[in-house]
Amino acid sequence: QVQLVESGGGLVQPGGSLRLSCAASGSIPRFVDMGWYRQGARKERDLVAVISSGSIGIYADSVKGRFTISRDNGKNTMYLQMNNLKLEDTAVYYCKLRNRVSGMDYWGKGTLVTVSS
Repeated sequence: QVQLVESGGGLVQPGGSLRLSCAASGSIPRFVDMGWYRQGARKERDLVAVISSGSIGIYADSVKGRFTISRDNGKNTMYLQMNNLKLEDTAVYYCKLRNRVSGMDYWGKGTLVTVSS
């Protein structure tokens, strides 16, 4: 089993920054992809960014140029640096880990990001 714990959410004003972390523990597979997703009020859970084991990031158009995804394989931790936050970035942000061999997905419980003036 894999456990994922997100942290770093909070209340921030428009234009501000936050850094989210996702710490993975347990029986972590060797080949994994990781990503951040978010779900706003009355909305579906959408992709924010994903990062491969080779640390190549892919971003949703809505966050390109503002968010940066990264990972520290030695610490089994993934990050999401969020800059120039907008009201529409308000959501619960979830961490996902995918076992590339089995296709099994693991999810964290989420961390709330609120952008408000």
